Amino acid sequence: MKNKIIYAIMLCIALTACNHKPEETKEEAVEELPAGEVELSADQFEKVGIELGTIEQRNLKSVVKASGYLDVPPQSKADVSTFIGAMVKSILVLEGSFVKKGQALAILEHPDFIKLQQEYISEKSNYAYLEKEYQRQKELSEQNAGTGKVFQKAETDYITSKAKLNALEEELKMLSVNISSLEKGNLSSVMTLVAPIDGYIGHIRINIGTYAEPNKTLFEIVDNTKIHCDLLVYEKDLFKVKVGQKVNFILTNLPEHQDEHDSRNISGEIFSINKSFENDTKALTVHAKIENEKHELIPGMYVNALIDIGEQTTPSVPFEAIVKSAGKEYIYVTVNGSDKDEKKTGEPKEASYTFKMIEVITGVSDLGYTEITTLEPLPAGAKVVVKNAFFILSKAKSGEGEEE
Repeated sequence: MKNKIIYAIMLCIALTACNHKPEETKEEAVEELPAGEVELSADQFEKVGIELGTIEQRNLKSVVKASGYLDVPPQSKADVSTFIGAMVKSILVLEGSFVKKGQALAILEHPDFIKLQQEYISEKSNYAYLEKEYQRQKELSEQNAGTGKVFQKAETDYITSKAKLNALEEELKMLSVNISSLEKGNLSSVMTLVAPIDGYIGHIRINIGTYAEPNKTLFEIVDNTKIHCDLLVYEKDLFKVKVGQKVNFILTNLPEHQDEHDSRNISGEIFSINKSFENDTKALTVHAKIENEKHELIPGMYVNALIDIGEQTTPSVPFEAIVKSAGKEYIYVTVNGSDKDEKKTGEPKEASYTFKMIEVITGVSDLGYTEITTLEPLPAGAKVVVKNAFFILSKAKSGEGEEE
């Protein structure tokens, strides 16, 4: 009986073992990328700050290199001063603020200002009397009823008074006095200093309570919308440079400024060439107007420029687009920019970007761009990584290390 029980137990164990099937382990199929390709998630793409662009055709060979600075013409600068001495009662603007032509800058006051208005009103009354006397003597002279000497004196007094009145009126206008209001007897103890042009306030050289001396600069105004580029071109290149040629330049000390304005460099066109050398430098100043006016440029900034003297464009990419590895140079182009796996399997997956390493041969470099020749054909309009390509290279190298 005991043996039967043991046999039954062993039979149950055997049947249980036969019916039990081990669970099949599901291995996720990992799609292997071809050699030289790297995949980034959309999150990585955004966080690293990778930017895409294209291979551009740029003139880096038929050019004249020049350096210079930004400036504005004399018509776009103004030094504001007063014609009579006065105390500064209030200042109505701040340095760096934009003002329109005729806008009030400061309020000045001085007793002499009242005296000038009184002199005008007095001369206005005197002129009215002398004008009537002149007309009366003129009529008498025409009728041979008066003497020539009296008429001549009346005429002289009339002309003298008229000239003085006009001079006073112009002087008061320069002091921004409302003549119509003044003729009604409305005198003011203060005068308003106004802006002669549109522009930005530079230095303010007065404070409240300061005595503003005549003909001393109180405010500086600069109209940056008329800014242009002054370049020094040396004797060996003089006859290559012509009016109308295109100019591309970057800010010498602020190369990152271009990226802030979605442009690698700023473009312009030569509109004038000086006809005399600058001191002993054997260089002429070439003036170029700036076509891209959205740049927040300031007079005095130094620039490096290329003047196009012919048409010889070459494929070029920004400096940051080129990476070096094992003694060779490469760029990265996009293989895809959307979720191709979702279309293939129907299963949603996080969007990704795949980049392929393309070997290039580099040539001339200038103004943030380098000439390249690709060692394999690329489709027209291929998207190239133009910023932070080094991150993709480092990810590719780290991936190789993990495989080993």
